[in-house]
Amino acid sequence: MEKNSKIFVAGSNGLVGSALVRRLKAGGYTNLLLPEIDELDLTNTVAVREFFFNEKPQYVILAAAKVGGIHANNTYPAEFIHLNLMIQNNVIHSAYEAGVERLLFLGSSCIYPKNAPQPMSEEHLLTGLLEPTNEPYAIAKIAGIKMCESYNRQYGTKFIAVMPTNLYGPGDNFHPENSHVMPALIRRIHEAKLEMARREAGGDRRENSDSSPDEVIVWGSGKPMREFLFVDDMADGSVYVLTLDEEKLEEHLLSYPKPCFVNLGTGIDVTIRELAETIKDVVGYQGHLGFDETKPDGTMRKLQDVSRMKALGWEAQVVLREGIEKTYAWFHENQESFRS
Repeated sequence: MEKNSKIFVAGSNGLVGSALVRRLKAGGYTNLLLPEIDELDLTNTVAVREFFFNEKPQYVILAAAKVGGIHANNTYPAEFIHLNLMIQNNVIHSAYEAGVERLLFLGSSCIYPKNAPQPMSEEHLLTGLLEPTNEPYAIAKIAGIKMCESYNRQYGTKFIAVMPTNLYGPGDNFHPENSHVMPALIRRIHEAKLEMARREAGGDRRENSDSSPDEVIVWGSGKPMREFLFVDDMADGSVYVLTLDEEKLEEHLLSYPKPCFVNLGTGIDVTIRELAETIKDVVGYQGHLGFDETKPDGTMRKLQDVSRMKALGWEAQVVLREGIEKTYAWFHENQESFRS
């Protein structure tokens, strides 16, 4: 991929897309197509086709998606499957029609069966039932992988995909109900710390605070284990895969019947309790952590086998505590924009 190649990043303003844009710019790629949502509605088939034929991107990174945590997945299942399928179908098919040289699809580790062997390797796809709490989102992502694979088989395209594990970092969604576990905990623990300091200083209790600052309640038992990947590592690994030379690409990703995707993670997991305790320490919160076991845990363990990615020559660099520190620093600097 040349430095002046025309690259379309679909979903460039989200957590994933913004990190990809940072990585591309840092790598000297300057010819980027980054339309805002009001400029290009990815669910509009005609608009997407016209964009591709007018702009003629050479490379496409499909990072646009409706995402959320357990609560959001349970509340909006129809939106998660409908919107994501529409976006994927439009972008992938238009990329084929416009003769795009290579497309990179961003998936998710939730594609694997609920009871998949641990760590989960690429071969475990479609070998069992999915986790019910995020099944609609997972089905959409599986469809995206299979669409890339099918177009490669029938049309000879070079459409590839990476399956990042749980992502976090600057630009994340810190909504207290609709965000993933990491940003949700960072915000709630930070706000409990502020409330505790306010109380100790003799200040009035915040009007919208209906819980004690002495304890933060975490959904579930705290026992499930999760793997977390700093978003800038994700971007680095994604660009690495996108720019693989033809020989390595054919050898590892596109030679049928090999799958056209690769896991993207750290290969290291922690319990939700350990995650919460680390966040508590980074934030400097002096209260207690409680766990509401009436809330769903989801899959008890989700650890990816990243040996295939390592064989391609890449592995993550940011350890969990360092990533949490960077994420909290970013949240602290931008917290006013998250006020509900």
